[in-house]
Amino acid sequence: MAAESELNTGLLLFIPYRALEARIFAVLAEAGFDDLTPAQARVLQRVGPDGTRLTELADQAQITKQTAGFLVDQLEKAGYVRRMPDPTDRRARLVCLASRALAAKEIADGVVAEVEQEWEAHLGKRRMKQLREALSLLREITDPWS
Repeated sequence: MAAESELNTGLLLFIPYRALEARIFAVLAEAGFDDLTPAQARVLQRVGPDGTRLTELADQAQITKQTAGFLVDQLEKAGYVRRMPDPTDRRARLVCLASRALAAKEIADGVVAEVEQEWEAHLGKRRMKQLREALSLLREITDPWS
């Protein structure tokens, strides 16, 4: 493995994210949500509280509309989402979170809070605050949906 000083910033950002994601999936599996894949979760995370159109999910997840449709079909079969008519456009449909997704989200949110506490204990309050501030600033120029 390359020395830490040789790792690029993207990889340094990805390694802790991957560890966080692995923890979330392990706890979700223990709680009975063992049918959720990382690809499905990445789409599921982008469903807004009032529902989201499939094309928006595809754009935000940076996948094709066909792939998003396939993943949403799987999520719907597993009971994580449901499709509802869009009240603003009768021709369109919204992907909405079902109670199973909300239950999984509650568990995942708990794991995130636990991991963030561990990171803060390791880094210290000041560094953790600086990390969050720096990442929030980067989000301004990297996240078109922020």
